[in-house]
Amino acid sequence: MNIQFLGHSCFELTEGDTRVLIDPFLTGNPKAPVAADELEPTHILLTHGHADHYGDVVDIARRTGAAVVAIPEIASELQGELGEGHEIHNPNLGGTVTFGWGWVKLVQAWHTGTTPKGTAHTPAGLVVHLGGKTIYHLGDTALFSDLQLIGHRAGPIDVALMCIGGHFTMDRHDAVLAAEFVGARQVIPCHYDTFPPIETDAAAFKEDVERATTSEVVILQPGETHTP
Repeated sequence: MNIQFLGHSCFELTEGDTRVLIDPFLTGNPKAPVAADELEPTHILLTHGHADHYGDVVDIARRTGAAVVAIPEIASELQGELGEGHEIHNPNLGGTVTFGWGWVKLVQAWHTGTTPKGTAHTPAGLVVHLGGKTIYHLGDTALFSDLQLIGHRAGPIDVALMCIGGHFTMDRHDAVLAAEFVGARQVIPCHYDTFPPIETDAAAFKEDVERATTSEVVILQPGETHTP
């Protein structure tokens, strides 16, 4: 199972013929290493509906027929955009969707959420089981103590995809404690350096996490792939 970082908070998880795209913000993303029309996902997962996460979901899903998983309010909006025949799953927090390749569970994230069309909703994190590995995309979140509970219930977590940029989410300092709470074997930082307000020092984050926890931090440049 491979994890490719596509800039900002967008990742594609691949295993065999399964390609799971998370938060497909590509058009307008200065860090995106590929264009939206170059991707052929089988599934798309959304943490929430802010434009820098919702991104190209409608165009990619319409073109590829990819199944979509999103919290109910976003799922309803997307069903209207893509049509009743499109496969869209609408779990709420705590809900799990099972596929032939594994499953995805929505968990809490402390943030706000509206889609570009103004649909209000609760943001989520995503716990994904694919290729025998458990990947936890924290979504956009502040530091909160129940990250320990998520790590305990979902664990052992192989890789945490963790925001560190500050301003809109927790910063790299709070993310060190988040890494301790989650307890993943590896942490890949994201949601940083895309725009000036979220510029930060990923190398310092790596040093702090590896000094304070048992987690290994893997820093990926946009376009790079990691095999956990």
